[in-house]
This record gives sequence, structure tokens and C-alpha cells, in this order.
Amino acid sequence: METTFDASELVGHRYRVDDYYEVGREKIREYARAVQDYHPAHWSDDAAHDLGYTGLVAPTTFISIAAMLANRRLLETVVTGYDVFVQTDQVFELYKPVVSGDRLVSDVELSAVRRIAGKDLLTITNTFTDQTDEVVLIMHTTVVGATSDDVDAGITDTLERVVMHGIELPTRAASSGRSAVEPSDADSVAQDVPTLSAIARTRVPRTAIRFDDITVGDELPARTSQLTRGDLVNYAGVAGDANPIHWHDDIAALVGLPDVIAHGMLTMGLGAGFVTEWLGDPGALIRYAVRLSNPTVVDAESAASIEFTGRIKSIDAENRTAVVVVVAKSGGRKIFGLATAEVRLA
Repeated sequence: METTFDASELVGHRYRVDDYYEVGREKIREYARAVQDYHPAHWSDDAAHDLGYTGLVAPTTFISIAAMLANRRLLETVVTGYDVFVQTDQVFELYKPVVSGDRLVSDVELSAVRRIAGKDLLTITNTFTDQTDEVVLIMHTTVVGATSDDVDAGITDTLERVVMHGIELPTRAASSGRSAVEPSDADSVAQDVPTLSAIARTRVPRTAIRFDDITVGDELPARTSQLTRGDLVNYAGVAGDANPIHWHDDIAALVGLPDVIAHGMLTMGLGAGFVTEWLGDPGALIRYAVRLSNPTVVDAESAASIEFTGRIKSIDAENRTAVVVVVAKSGGRKIFGLATAEVRLA
């Protein structure tokens, strides 16, 4: 399907999701298992309370579940004309730890469109507020929109046969008479500027690592994670990511991939857990940014290994923060082109 519009004309299109997303205690545990994050604060109420939280703490990338639900309207009925979206960059700005029982509402905005090497890079910004009407997290997701010019012509028919029901595809939208929509008056009206929560940057972190004990160049203990096809299927179900390039060989081949690949958000979740395990306090990670450079290929015969290493790039004595550079490699290739985590220390 050829792109029938200039996506840059839609920059600024925004809306607020009608309903809230309630953070469930068991969903936190499901997601923590899916990203292999066994920090006790994700699993035990007592452990979370010992760190000063009112409930189980959601892993850093947990919010992507709510974002996928919130963004479906944008990707399925507004930014039409693409056959596949491939994630490239992700930024999490964390202002308040997300805990079980939180009710989160998302504002969604197509905040940027860039055209590089003949392809559209679209940035979607999700601003999440909780029941106190404060912003708890801002998430920026950049994806490449691929059209039929970029993928095998047979992909549409194959997608029809394998993608779960309830997910809009270009052919399904066409057969039901749906088409791209113009921004409505409600979408165009500017929302009130929300207040950023100050909690993440003012609470006293309870980290296992003290600021006075670190120096630039210090290395984090290395960690290796393994991913099987079963891990990918489990993550797809838990996170609600129905993209079959993560579990269907034929679809992966049709979009030009060497094999089934791990979800970018899954590898980011593993990387975030690598950092918070070292920290000892998941809520002490206040910014996490990842640029994906190569996929993690997971073949059907063996598990894929991802080796995580990190080092302290810089420190800020006034705010008692540090920036950690995270390196992830699989099959001898860098998975993260550039990844940084800003953390606060006791």
C-alpha cells in the first residue's frame, strides 16, 4: 500500500485517551517475569514498603503496555498508509514511581516526523498523569513507518492469516470502509499544561550504591540474559505487542529480517533491570534512553544471549545523580547504538 498523505502534516495531532489504565499488582509481576526482572520490589509488598513505596513498583518499561493501548487509535486510524512499524528510539522521563493501584491517563501526540533515507521516522509522545493529576512519566517512541515499497508484496495476505483479531490492519480497515481521519476539534484543542511530579527527584533514594562511593569510569557488574522463542511469545502476550516479526518466521522473512527478532522493548526492559539491580531501588532511575542499532535474532533451535555491561559516564554532585552508559551485545553485535540511564543515589 502506498502512502497517500504527507505524515508531516499530522504533526501536532493529539488526543487524551477516554479511560484510565489501572496498574495491577499481578500485571506488574507478569511483566517483571517477562523482562526477567526479579528485584523484590516488583514482587513483594513488604520489600516495596521497605523502600518507601505504597505498593509493588512497576519495572521501568512497564508503562509501554499502557502506551500501546493508548496509541492504537493514532496508528490504526490516523497515521495510515504504512504496513509495518519498526521501533528505533525510546526515551522514558520518570517523574514519579509507578506503583500498583495507580490510575494512569495518557495524552497522545504525534510530536515529530522526519524523513531520512527515504523513510518516515515518526515520534509519538505519551504523557501519563495519575489520580493526583500530576505527570508521572513522559515517554517518547520513535518508529520507522514501512510501506509496501519496503517489504514483500505478500505480507498483507500473510498478516491477515496470522495476526490476532482485534488488531487493525490496512486491509481490514479498507474492507470495513475505514480510512484516515482528520484531527477533530477535540483533538486539536490544547490540553491544560499538567504539573510534573517532583517525587522522583526529591524523594530520598534507598539505593545499595552510595553517591559518595562512585567515580566516573566505574563499571557495573556484567550480566547475561537469555531469550528463547517462548520468552518472545510470553512477552508479546503480556505486553500486548501483536507484531508477528517477533514470533512468525514467514513474516520476519517478508520484512527482510534474518529471522525472528526480540521486541525492542523487551531488550530495553532487560537493560533497565540490569541497571536497577545494581541500584537496589527501582525508583531511583529517573531517565532511560535507548537507540536500537541491531535486532536480537532468536532462532528456533537455541536461545539468544545478550551481554549487558555499563559504566558511569558522568556525575552531578549537586543533585547526587549519575549517568550510566549501558552496552548490550548479542551475536557479537551491538543491540543498543546508544543507551543511557540517569540515576539518583543515596
